[in-house]
Parts: sequence; structure tokens; C-alpha cells
Amino acid sequence: MRIIGGQFKGHRFTPPAKKWPTRPTTDISKEGLYNILANRIDFEDIKFLDLFGGTGNHCYECISRGCTDATYVDKFPGCVAFAKQMAEKLDIEAYLTIHRMNVFTFIKRCEEQYDYIFAGPPYPLQNIPEIPDLILDQGMIADQGFLVLEHNPQVDMSKHSHLIEQRNYGQTIFSFFGSQPQ
Repeated sequence: MRIIGGQFKGHRFTPPAKKWPTRPTTDISKEGLYNILANRIDFEDIKFLDLFGGTGNHCYECISRGCTDATYVDKFPGCVAFAKQMAEKLDIEAYLTIHRMNVFTFIKRCEEQYDYIFAGPPYPLQNIPEIPDLILDQGMIADQGFLVLEHNPQVDMSKHSHLIEQRNYGQTIFSFFGSQPQ
């Protein structure tokens, strides 16, 4: 894996492979996503939330591009330890808040709003279609903000009232949701 753009562009990192509970976003689909995002947001001005953070890949990418307020959430101790290690290695601890907890518990307790939320749940998770509504019901998306949900073609989000657009990268689909119905 690598950081695509910004201050740490080209930096490669490899999480431990032994019993690693993640499915990281591929470099090709991540590059496509961040090309889209670069035309929509000013990373220096956003508050970012990474749900099902795994390797921390999206946090590093946003911070590399200028974000100074990123939050990472994952329940797996190995993932959280890796994210902390990477934050130290990249010297970005001041910009990254790390929560080791269940994402659904975090959402229920969240009182913050974010400009950009990325959710990359495990594809076998049964309640992926509920994630946008949980986030919307909690009021977590700031005005003019959005959620990007990564999922596979088996999950159909095309009829969701807040769906802005979808981008397809083979077995990876990014569904964009806004705070207001479309």
C-alpha cells in the first residue's frame, strides 16, 4: 500500500499479514477516489472521519494532503496498534485521533459533525445498507459534507434518497451520500 498524494506521496507501508482482519482499499480504486475528492474538497479545511479504519490508509492520505483533524475508528487491537505506530512514524499524532471501539457504538455516541466521512466496512458485514441511515440519523454529516461508503456489487445503494453518485472500480463501489435528500 502507498500514499497517493501530498506530503507523504509515494510512502509505502505494509501492515502485518498474520490474522489481519482487513480488506484495504486497493491503490487503483483509492487513486480514483482521491482524484474525485481533490476536485470537491480542500483537505486543509476538512474534519475527516474514517470508520472501519483498518490500516489507517485513508487517514494518512487525508493528512498527507493537508487535513489537520482526522478521526480513526476500528475495534481490532492489531489495527489500532498499527495505526498508532504509523502515526508516530509519520509524525502526525497531533492531527489524528484514534478510537478503539465498535463503529456502531461510535456512531450511536457521536456528537460531532464531519465534512468527509469514509466507511470501508468488511464486505461480508450484513448491515452495510444501514450505515448511511445510521450516520444521517445521528446528524454526523456537516452541511455541504458527504459520506463515501465502500462496498461491493452485492450491496445495492442506488435507490437511497441521499445518494449523490456512485463510482465503480470492478469489485469496489464508492457510494457518495449527502446530508440532504437528492
